[in-house]
Amino acid sequence: MYLSAEQVSALAEAARPHELAIVTLAFTGLRFGELAALKVRRFDPVRRRLNVLESVTEVGSRLVWTTPKTHQARSVPVSVQIAEMLEHRCDGKQPDELIFTSPLGKTLRLNNWRKNVFDPAVKAAGLEGLRPHDLRHTAASLAIQSGANVKVVQQMLGHASVAMTLDRVRRALWG
Repeated sequence: MYLSAEQVSALAEAARPHELAIVTLAFTGLRFGELAALKVRRFDPVRRRLNVLESVTEVGSRLVWTTPKTHQARSVPVSVQIAEMLEHRCDGKQPDELIFTSPLGKTLRLNNWRKNVFDPAVKAAGLEGLRPHDLRHTAASLAIQSGANVKVVQQMLGHASVAMTLDRVRRALWG
């Protein structure tokens, strides 16, 4: 499943005050664990880039920090609007602090975030059945629809091959 830009906007509005996580996922194609692991020093406001070097996942009740899925660092562009929101979010934070945190300032955990933020926003926006990972598909399809080169989308998503990107986009667009 993928969303239109208007549906992303509706979902982000329904997720307030957590809309920045939604739009970042939907327009950059980051995996949730990559978003949760983003530190202030990994955001380059001048170049408007997120430098993805690590990921965090919950295994049992433990957080496991690793490299991204393909073990390759990548630099992902962000729009002017998202960059401005990220700059505001990073104001006053130290370079090693996380950009996105739980309400208690801890590392985001997918199950908690989904239960407390994502699923209620999905319901409020009338997008039942949407999963957080679908925002990654949304980023790919929106980029392709706006004329992005498939190789650029591959790099943005951190896919190992263009064939993988084309397969994912094909499935997202045509089921």
